[in-house]
Amino acid sequence: MSDQRDVGTTEDHDAVAQMEDELAHHPGPRKYVFIGVVLFIVTAIEVAIFYLEIPDAVLITSLIVLSIVKFTMVVAWFMHLRFDSKLFRRLFATGLITAFLVFGVVLTIFFLANDGPAPLITGG
Repeated sequence: MSDQRDVGTTEDHDAVAQMEDELAHHPGPRKYVFIGVVLFIVTAIEVAIFYLEIPDAVLITSLIVLSIVKFTMVVAWFMHLRFDSKLFRRLFATGLITAFLVFGVVLTIFFLANDGPAPLITGG
């Protein structure tokens, strides 16, 4: 019996080298905890803004901006988009822009119909 080990092909070595290179660029657990803390702080700011007595336009604008910040951070760090191809970043950006355009159209139609939003139906 021969005691030979399979040393692998050049492709195997290239794949291992590529995986090691990708792992070297990914952050460690400390960075993910930091991003989680930042997301918590942004969420706390959103909640605080909601309870402030500010005009609706400022409220809505600030909440949308903060939600874009959170979306970008989650996609970039926790979905590892920051380390992927630029094509994936473009796809996510396109989806976000499309969602806000559809949201804007629906809100515009809703508020322009019958001079404002539909009245609340109260029981009683």
